[in-house]
Formats: sequence, C-alpha cells, structure tokens
Amino acid sequence: MKTYTLHQGSTPLLISLPHDGEAIPDELLPRLTASARRVPDTDWHVARLYAFARDLGASMLVPEYSRYVVDLNRPPDNVSLYPGQNTTGLCPLVEFSGAPVYREGEEPTASEIEARVELYWRPYHQALAGELERIQREHGRCVLWEGHSIRSMVPFLFEGRLPDFNLGTAAGHSCSAGLRDRLVGVLEAQADYSYVVDGRFKGGYITRHFGRPQQGIEAVQLELAQVNYMDEESFLFDSDRASETRAVIRRLLEAALEPG
Repeated sequence: MKTYTLHQGSTPLLISLPHDGEAIPDELLPRLTASARRVPDTDWHVARLYAFARDLGASMLVPEYSRYVVDLNRPPDNVSLYPGQNTTGLCPLVEFSGAPVYREGEEPTASEIEARVELYWRPYHQALAGELERIQREHGRCVLWEGHSIRSMVPFLFEGRLPDFNLGTAAGHSCSAGLRDRLVGVLEAQADYSYVVDGRFKGGYITRHFGRPQQGIEAVQLELAQVNYMDEESFLFDSDRASETRAVIRRLLEAALEPG
C-alpha cells in the first residue's frame, strides 16, 4: 500500500511535509465525526506551496494519509512534545478546535494504534532516515526542512494570532548556529511578514529526533500561518498570496543550502 511519495533530488536538502496528507481509510471514515471527516487540521497545500523546491534540487517526502490516522510528527510512545500545554497526540482524539475526532465509543484501541504505527508511521520514518543517509553520503551533509502550516488563530493551542513565519530549531539544538543565523537574517531582511524563532512551535518529533548538527544533519521546522497563502475557512489555495509567501520560503531554502 502506498503511504508516501519520495522525490529524490540532487542537493543536500530534504523537505518533509508530514501533515500534508488528507486520505482517510474507508473503514475508518464512519467512525469519525462529520467535522473530522473534513480533516480540518491538515497542513493544507504545503506540497503545492513547496513544489518549486524541486527546481532547487531538493528531495521531498510527502505522506498520503491524514494526521488523524496517525501523526507522523509525534513520537511512537506518544510522549507530549509540549508538556503542560494543549496539544494533540499520536492518534489524535481531538481537533485543534478541541472538538472530538471520533464519534462516541469509536476511539482507537491501544492495539489499533500500534497497528497504525506499523502501517503508516514506521514506513515514513524509514524513508526519511534512508533519504537522509543517502544525501549525507553523497554530499557530506544534509539539511532536513520540516514544512508545516496551521490556522493563524487556534485558541485551543495558543493565545492570539500566530506570527506569519515560525522557525523551530529545538532551541538551537537541531541545527548549527550558522544555519539558524542565516535563516533569521532572511526574515530580518523582509518587512512584509511577522516571525519568531523557537516560539510556540520549536520543532516537532522529526526535527528533534533527526537534527544532529554535530553529525552533519541539521533540521529546521517552519510553521506557516495559513492566512498567508490560503483562505482558512474554505481551505482554498490563494495563488496571489502564495506567490509572495513562496518568495520568502525560497530565500530561506537558498540560505539553508549555503555551506555552513
């Protein structure tokens, strides 16, 4: 069963988009609430937003299935990435709104969660690890770019409006200081978007687990406020807004490709 698509590029850059998937298995759909069947917490259109990166020689890994099936950016033991804060788990039971994902009594059992990890989570992570190994072997280094997006206002998760660009480097542990400084420099050089580094979103499991700058693998997460490239109510892509946002993302990726 196809659970992801991997495009292999020619430069030391791998873009992972773990929440781009929208598919729900047919047998699971009847168990979800009407709201959850719309998969509202998808990182909508990020594969389309980042499609240009193939021209930069980037590799790209994109899942088929929704985070409601299993969240590829959570640890397999479901330990919270943000202790003390509202968040969603490995197999989310609530939406970002706080509403239930499942109809009453239809939540997944522990054995079902284990099966989903084996069927969906593990293949993605094996592909990710394998591509990182290939890139590092060929280039001597690798930058893993975690592309994410979220509604600009989600009271269940954070107060107020989220900055437009949210860079996460696990508080500086998942990448070198040089890469972090170059990316901050790109954001400081523009005046159209607000930004923060290691704010509410410091990087999820993939960034924290794979980012090993001392070993030549650097990892960065970019969480975008969706209002900058789409309509957050209808989920429709906005080409005009996306074009301007994409230009900044391009400069960030070009900075990531610069030798450290």
